[in-house]
Amino acid sequence: MRPSKNEPLMRALAIEIKARRLELNLSQEDLAGKCDLDRPYISLIEVARKQPTISVLLKLSEGLDYGLPEMMKKVMSRYLVES
Repeated sequence: MRPSKNEPLMRALAIEIKARRLELNLSQEDLAGKCDLDRPYISLIEVARKQPTISVLLKLSEGLDYGLPEMMKKVMSRYLVES
């Protein structure tokens, strides 16, 4: 099964993750370490080239000091504006 290519949703997620990371003054390397992910993977998510799984979204939300519902609410707000 092929993953969804909902570009506006992927961009909204990318923008939210990067904005929150910068708000917390974290480098991609810092975030990757907090989430137990590779820095290049964080980079690909932040440019909307990778679509993370739900388990990765949970790790990212925790690394960004969000609850997953709060993070997804912010992503959906960005998505609704963009689409």
